Amino acid sequence: MDIRYAMHADHLKLLDTEGIRKALLVEKLFENDKLTLVYSHIDRIIIGGACPVDRRVAPQVTRQLGWIFSAASGDGDHQCGAAGTVTVDGKDYVLGSKDCLYVGMGTREVSFVSADKKDPAKFYFASAPAHAACPTVQVARAGAQQVNVGTAETSSQRTIYQMVHPSVLKSCQLVMGITELAPGCVWNTMPCHTHDRRMEVYFYLDIPQDAVVFHLFGEPGETRHIVVRNEQAIISPSWSIHSGVGTANYSFIWAMVGENQTFTDMDPVAMSDLK
Repeated sequence: MDIRYAMHADHLKLLDTEGIRKALLVEKLFENDKLTLVYSHIDRIIIGGACPVDRRVAPQVTRQLGWIFSAASGDGDHQCGAAGTVTVDGKDYVLGSKDCLYVGMGTREVSFVSADKKDPAKFYFASAPAHAACPTVQVARAGAQQVNVGTAETSSQRTIYQMVHPSVLKSCQLVMGITELAPGCVWNTMPCHTHDRRMEVYFYLDIPQDAVVFHLFGEPGETRHIVVRNEQAIISPSWSIHSGVGTANYSFIWAMVGENQTFTDMDPVAMSDLK
């Protein structure tokens, strides 16, 4: 498991491009028939990816991994490839593209398998410590709570699909969903914001092969950027903005953990304050 440490805003000022990418960017989450895991000390979130081709993929219980799917975590799985099945304590959940499954605390066994190995599924998940058991719930993309924001005139028209969210299902602390940008729109989360009570991870997808996203982060008065490509993730500390602009439209899965689950608990940043 790849371990990422927490970062202070002053530390960011000392890093070059490679140092920033090493600290915050997750470049590869999917390898055939393997489970990839990244643990961040920022609110102890774990993100990961599974791409089962020739066999079922499941976590192997170790000292480091023993608690992820056991008595102390809640997990959100998103399917971002072809169809596949998540098996949770012997029960199968078939997920289509961009469907979601929340796996509650107390689960003992989780595994992933593709419906067709010639067109394998890609399972992306986020896991966070939990203090209460919540039911395992499947949410189709069509069943998510949809919020339309932004405008075509500002190249920011997008639809937010809230899936692991208090108005959709009960989770312990994880909040998770997908944002899809409309054709011709390239800005996400702009005007931007911070939320000191929660950290956030963006997992970018649907980026064309010859396109990139310039992900913006850092304190509002001293911003930086990372060039992100398809199926890469960015870890964002709570003190940082998290926004991006692409060379084409795209989607991203967002996952937040921290003190609360209030989606609107954020501090807006005025455009005039960005530097």
